[in-house]
Amino acid sequence: MNNTIKVTKMQGCGNDFVVLDYEEFEKANLPMDELAKKLCDRNFGIGADGMIIPDKTPNGLTDIAWHFYNSDGTTAQMCGNGMRCFAKYVYDKKLVNKKEFSVETLAGIIKPQILEDGNVKVNMGTPILQDEKIPFNGEKVIKIKDKEFEITPVSMGNPHCIIFTDEDPMYLAQNYGPDIEKHPYFPEKTNTEFVKIISRREIDMRVYERGCGITLACGTGACASVVASVLNNLTEQNVKVNLLGGAVNIEWSGTRENPSEDIFLIGPANYTFTADYML
Repeated sequence: MNNTIKVTKMQGCGNDFVVLDYEEFEKANLPMDELAKKLCDRNFGIGADGMIIPDKTPNGLTDIAWHFYNSDGTTAQMCGNGMRCFAKYVYDKKLVNKKEFSVETLAGIIKPQILEDGNVKVNMGTPILQDEKIPFNGEKVIKIKDKEFEITPVSMGNPHCIIFTDEDPMYLAQNYGPDIEKHPYFPEKTNTEFVKIISRREIDMRVYERGCGITLACGTGACASVVASVLNNLTEQNVKVNLLGGAVNIEWSGTRENPSEDIFLIGPANYTFTADYML
């Protein structure tokens, strides 16, 4: 008899996730990485950019914890769009009993807040700019195929390579993102954001995500892009980020002289469907 588990599909700006309770994971009788690859497969599974499983916090320092896996079965330290979906899911299921709470992640403690308008605001913590902590080991110019790109490395708990351009950012993400992802400058691989400045308060961003490829949105990437924009004096500190799947707002009070300020991600989190999935 085939095993059946209950799953929920969610998305934030088109960045989509399969979410399931820890008890359902146990019923699946598969390692988390294998389950993620199976559920996230867009041909033979449900199809998603990642898999999220809530869990009890192991040390009592936070209200709840999560397990997050990319579609290829690798773990990611953080995912901003995934965190918004996770926050809405655990609040609606009463796994937490307050609208602002703390979550243990591989990137440290993250604090989401359910807003009155239904959006979710996430304190994404402090950007990491030290090369060795990103980690990044190379020059701030990278040559890929026929192009040289000036880059700004930033970590939001996971590594990002931000590139500002006047060209079509989607074309660049598709054609240069895969090589940058695995460039030796980034020993843990990297997410790559191609950013076009629209104004001091608005940018367009396209992303090639580590372990996923082209996605419709990336919350940590939106945060990293605004940090890089501020550091390069291209935007103000509160910025609308237009993604392929929608828009989010980023708030950061940091500066080049004082970057150690928390950054906030504000955007939607929506249910797509719930289902019984036959393994």
